[in-house]
Amino acid sequence: KYTKFSIFYYWINSLGQKTPIYNRSENVDIPSGSENKTATVSYDHSIIPLENTSYTGTYYCEVKWNDIQKMGKGVFVLARGTGYMETSYGWEILITLTTLLAALSITATALLLWKRK
Repeated sequence: KYTKFSIFYYWINSLGQKTPIYNRSENVDIPSGSENKTATVSYDHSIIPLENTSYTGTYYCEVKWNDIQKMGKGVFVLARGTGYMETSYGWEILITLTTLLAALSITATALLLWKRK
């Protein structure tokens, strides 16, 4: 009864629309001596590279037997236009701080010299 089932992959976008991605039917043979035992079988599915930010949403896997259906918890995927970029402001902060200190030092020296005269 449970050896024939279908696997469905789909995603739900931010508007709640369900979009099918892929599905397939399986027929698993039960080895002799393994009847009436719980078995776990893993199935992997890779999605193509996401083309734009409209592919953001929650991706699900669902398995259907004759009278039973089970759905996974889903995986949320955030698609970004430029991908992840590490932001590093180290050099910018160092140059800004050095320039500020140099300007303050020159101003203080000029004020001291002006006050002497």
